[in-house]
Amino acid sequence: MYRILAPLCALALATSAHAQDLDTQTATELLPQAKQEGKVTVYAFTSRIGRVEQAFEAAYPGIDMITFDMSSTEQIARIKSEAQAGLPGADVIYISDAPVVLTELVANNLLASYVPPRVAGVLAEQFKTPLLAQRLSTKVLMYNEEAHPDGSPVKNLWDLTKPEWNGRVIMVDPLQRGDYLDLMTEIVLKSEEMASAYEASFGKPIMLSDGNENAGQQFIAELFANDLVLVSSTDDVNKAIGAKGQQTPPIGFTSYSDRRDNEDEGWALQVANDVAPSNGIVFPALLAINPKPASPAAARLAVDFMMGDDSETGGEGFKPFYVAGDWPTRSDIMPHEEAIPLSDFKGWQISPTETAKIRAEVADFILALQ
Repeated sequence: MYRILAPLCALALATSAHAQDLDTQTATELLPQAKQEGKVTVYAFTSRIGRVEQAFEAAYPGIDMITFDMSSTEQIARIKSEAQAGLPGADVIYISDAPVVLTELVANNLLASYVPPRVAGVLAEQFKTPLLAQRLSTKVLMYNEEAHPDGSPVKNLWDLTKPEWNGRVIMVDPLQRGDYLDLMTEIVLKSEEMASAYEASFGKPIMLSDGNENAGQQFIAELFANDLVLVSSTDDVNKAIGAKGQQTPPIGFTSYSDRRDNEDEGWALQVANDVAPSNGIVFPALLAINPKPASPAAARLAVDFMMGDDSETGGEGFKPFYVAGDWPTRSDIMPHEEAIPLSDFKGWQISPTETAKIRAEVADFILALQ
């Protein structure tokens, strides 16, 4: 038995040592092995990964970046199934939905952390562990600024439960997309703030209906009762809210950064920032690698590239994400000039561990409403 196990243990130790060695190498040092590997596969929760692919292949000729655009919910299911089947999967995973990623994928060693040495010194600890955070993204209340040139028609989240917004609030079904479930969960976690906002809106303390345990649940129940429109994709939300020429467009929850498509799509999306008690959530976009990547050097090179170069805007690797509505986690990348400063933004920054504790309960609560 020892004769069989000894070589296997030696191989495992050598593999681990090699990975640690790669973790300390610069992009220049990684490049020769990455070229030998010849390709790197990336799962990403944003269509912007296509632009990253083009920029990466231009920067590193001879290394093919193969990208797959899928939601974080789809990624999580795929990573689990691939691991169970013993399939290699992606080398790099670009994903949100941190509450599930950290408690299920990282906890079960389905993802590995990698922080490029070049950027370690310009990242706060919270953005380096347990996984690398490349930027901060959002799911927040957005409106049509063509129809409402004087600003958001909603100043309090509870306005969305009033008759004038019946059937005119839209979002992706939170039972289909994890980021939207995280939004609903945060509303429950911030129930005290929601209760205060209720009193500010209606001039009286909140009264909970039977079956609702707190102000967050009460808000969600009343939002659904007010004919909340649920769709399957963020693009559907953006088009419904942002399309120009509408007199009474809906309002809804989507990504602040999607304003970048206003000109190309003919939209008039704008963020409703002056909203009590909050306009939604701010959450990390995470970069991780496969614990057993087919292309270990190219995987690390790709992560290094996506963290941006050493210019003030992050260069070509970060360019797709250098937009108003995304905040770089690197302290040496200048915030976008059109962006609301993060310190002035009304979104709640989620705590993935706290979200994870009650996320399933919130999902069950929503399921009962549908």
